[in-house]
Amino acid sequence: MDQMDVPPTTDALPPPSLLDLFLAFTKLGITSIGGGVNGMMHTEFVVNRRWFTDKQFLSGLALSQSLPGVNVANLALWLGFQCRGVVGAVVALAAVVLPPAVAIVLIGNIVLRLSTDPVIGAMLVGLAVAASGLSLSVGYLAMRYACVDVVSIALFACTLIGATVFHFSALAVVAVLAPIGIGVGFVRNRHERR
Repeated sequence: MDQMDVPPTTDALPPPSLLDLFLAFTKLGITSIGGGVNGMMHTEFVVNRRWFTDKQFLSGLALSQSLPGVNVANLALWLGFQCRGVVGAVVALAAVVLPPAVAIVLIGNIVLRLSTDPVIGAMLVGLAVAASGLSLSVGYLAMRYACVDVVSIALFACTLIGATVFHFSALAVVAVLAPIGIGVGFVRNRHERR
């Protein structure tokens, strides 16, 4: 795949205020039913608000997925930190975690009871399918940015085959392939700087 096949990114806008940051992450935390939050975050922060470029967002996504803990919380921390430093990280994390936690406590039991109804259950399954589509769209975008040469395509193929065909644990795949990917990125950056 040629570097020109990767879609261009737009320039990011100036960083948001803490209130804007809190409201945006609260909106995502409350509306992200069934998963797919990474896709929703990409749409919200890259496409709609233009706080980040595709490349910046995907860098944060890669980092958040390689660290222990919940990916959404890790990504919120990273995005918040990039916008407003440590305070921004705390605000983003609080906004993406606390409002949904309160909602779960208040309405979780009701939703659990309603989910036994076939119609409501089917709606929840539909939400899960839509969320999977959002996750796949961000995965596809990340793949297009990452698979720019033969080595990165080979790493992608090894990851996909190791995880889906051989069912290697994520920890094993990351432990083996991440150092190779980091090394390739380091060499590529040194070569580009010359």
